[in-house]
Order: sequence, then C-alpha cells, then structure tokens
Amino acid sequence: MTVQDVSELFKISWGTVKSIDKEYLQKHYSKPVLKNVEFIAIDEFAFQKGHKYQTVVYDLKAGRVIYVGQGRAEESLDKFWKRLCHSGAKIQAVAMDMWLPYFNAVINNIPEAKIVFDRFHIFKLMNETMDEIRRALYHEETFLNKRSVIKGIRWLLLKSNKNLNDEKNERKQLEQALQINQPLAEAYYLKEELGLLWSKNTRDEAEEFLTSWATRAWATTIQPLRQFVKTLLGHRTGILNWFDFRISTGPLEGFILKANRFAINHA
Repeated sequence: MTVQDVSELFKISWGTVKSIDKEYLQKHYSKPVLKNVEFIAIDEFAFQKGHKYQTVVYDLKAGRVIYVGQGRAEESLDKFWKRLCHSGAKIQAVAMDMWLPYFNAVINNIPEAKIVFDRFHIFKLMNETMDEIRRALYHEETFLNKRSVIKGIRWLLLKSNKNLNDEKNERKQLEQALQINQPLAEAYYLKEELGLLWSKNTRDEAEEFLTSWATRAWATTIQPLRQFVKTLLGHRTGILNWFDFRISTGPLEGFILKANRFAINHA
C-alpha cells in the first residue's frame, strides 16, 4: 500500500502520512544493531541525475541495509565506522567494486577485514576495455567494408558467447567480424576465457589460472588490454579472496534496483 493509498483510506493529507512513515522508519531502522554483522557490501546509489550519490552499506548475512551516507567519498563512511567500533562487531570480509575511496576507507578503519572485489564490476571493466579496443581498431582500419563490420558488432562483443542469439544470426555475424581482425578476435576470446576464473574449485587453482591468463593477455601487445591486465593484477588479492568468502555486492545491487523502481513508481 502506497502513501497515497493510506492518505485516501484515512482521509488525511499525503504529507501527514509521509511524516508518520518517516518518523516510524527513523525510530525502528535508523540505527540497526551491528553487533553480529560479519559480512558487508559497500556500493554507491545514484539518487539524482547529475552524479548525486549516496553510499550504502548492506549486511549480507541478514539481508538488510545498515547504513546510508551522503556522497561516495572516503568520508561518506565515517559515521558508519564510529557506530561499528562502538558495536564491537568483527567484520570478516567486505564485498565492493574497485572504487579507491571505498578501498581506502576499509583499509584505514577495519584493516583486519578481507576485501572481496565483485566479479560483476571486473567484467564491466573488461567490457569497457573491449569497447575501447573496438573503437581503436575501427579508427585504424582503412578498408571501409571492414570498418563497417567492426562498428556494427559493439553489443555482440559485450555479450557472453553462450547468450548469442542464433536465430538472429548473432554468432555468425560475430564470427565473420573476428575473422577479419586478429587483435579483436584475440581480445574477445580472452574476455570469454576470463569468465572461467570463478569456476575454479580452489584459490590456488584460480591464482594459477589468473597468472596464465594475464601472461597471455599481456603478450597480445594490445594496449587497452595490457592496461586492464595491470588493473587486474593490482587487485588480484581482492579478486582471489572470493574463493575464501564467496560474497559479492549482488544482493545490495538487487536492493538498489528495487529501491529505484519503487521510487519511480511512487514519485
């Protein structure tokens, strides 16, 4: 039931219902108990256009938001750390993307916690790298027909191979484009292979795979791919920590998505 529904049902103003609702939420949920929190996720939430952000902390075990701070700077989490310190909670691991302010905030305030970099964000960065490679190759290509083919496969390059639609000839179209450009083909097949990292059974197996993949990616001499390799290896500990804790920002991102939909439907 929405605020408007309650307003109409009890014949009181929308503003009054909203104030009652806000007071209730602040009383019962503004300061959740943190004593038993062990695994958290941290991510930003864009609540307005024009890069207006809030930082959200999510209790992965209980499935609840436990803190919201203004902005997405390191200082956005200051109040949370104070409350966490007073609670006596012992955070074992933190799931996050590779946003440096969050990384620094965790290292400086709960250095004993292990950081787990979310694989969704790693794939996002890999896809951004693929698109950068495609654009560079497009501008370097001198044959108009080949340029046209490279330009038209952007979304196919970003798709997982298993999700290509054969009825729409997506696989055939992609294969034809890869056949005429070796660097693009090398980058694409390495992108697909990277997804196998998280199918490894142990941390040691994953580390061996990651080292091998990075070596082969570096050997391509494709500069955007080399830059991605540098980033990947610079964050390898946080990537490999997933094999010890198996947590991600997924539940928090799901919550943010639902919150965005609710806000749109009840604006």
